[in-house]
Amino acid sequence: MAPAKNKLLMLKMLSLFSVVRGYNILILIIAQYLTAAFILAPGLELRDVFFDPNLFFLILSSATVIASGYIINNFYDSEKDLINRPKKTMLDRLISQRTKLSVYFILNFAAIFFASYVSFRAVVFFSIYIFTIWLYSHRIKKILFLGNIMASILAITPFFVVFIYYRNFETVIFIHATFLFIMIAMRELVKDLENLKGDLIQNYKTIPVVYGENWSKFFLSVLTVLAVIPILLLTTRFDTGLMDYYFYSSLLLLIFFLLFLYFSNAKWQYLILHNILKLIIVAGVFSILLIDYKEVFSRVF
Repeated sequence: MAPAKNKLLMLKMLSLFSVVRGYNILILIIAQYLTAAFILAPGLELRDVFFDPNLFFLILSSATVIASGYIINNFYDSEKDLINRPKKTMLDRLISQRTKLSVYFILNFAAIFFASYVSFRAVVFFSIYIFTIWLYSHRIKKILFLGNIMASILAITPFFVVFIYYRNFETVIFIHATFLFIMIAMRELVKDLENLKGDLIQNYKTIPVVYGENWSKFFLSVLTVLAVIPILLLTTRFDTGLMDYYFYSSLLLLIFFLLFLYFSNAKWQYLILHNILKLIIVAGVFSILLIDYKEVFSRVF
């Protein structure tokens, strides 16, 4: 009897990890710390960055808010996800909707508590962030164009928090942020193509539902061309060290993405496109270390 209970408990923990996208949260935390240490505050000692309590609580607040955002999004999209992702949804449903809501509120209260350590302004900021994520999940995501734009803004907001904290507003940072924003916007549109069937049944007004796949591909093509602009600027106008190789690789992947896009019409093909964009985003996090690898080694060792 006990082994069965332990197995059920493990499955429920795995289910909760799946709902909050624990792997995405981990990548977010790593990305914020690397951005802070090697882009926003390169002059500070690593220990002054990694052991800064204010930064720690800002990142912790961001992580808990994003986790709660995944929960409320999962709560509102449960019927749609049952169509689009039946296997994942069956795992997610090991946790009841009531439990999900309880964890959602606990995480939000925790985020505000963590933010209160930093400042009252941080509390206000994260309170607005929490409300905006709820509004997006409940209503905005069903609105044509606005849903995609808002999803991209919400995804990049945790980095904005760190920018504000270090008050570093150099042009190169905004160009980096622009490239990331375009990648996230492209990923959101590809996700809409993946989820076309469920969105259509649930009456979500996404771009593929309203305009069809061909127009969605056209919009993705425009975004791909726009993504080339920050790549060219970062590799020709600014010194990004060996990170140039990341941008050259991203350019090649985007060319392949564009070519493969026009032959895609099935869910598995859109999933490949989604994973290409995810690879570019995740690789971008760790390639931050390549901006000045000698400086990284000297600061670490």
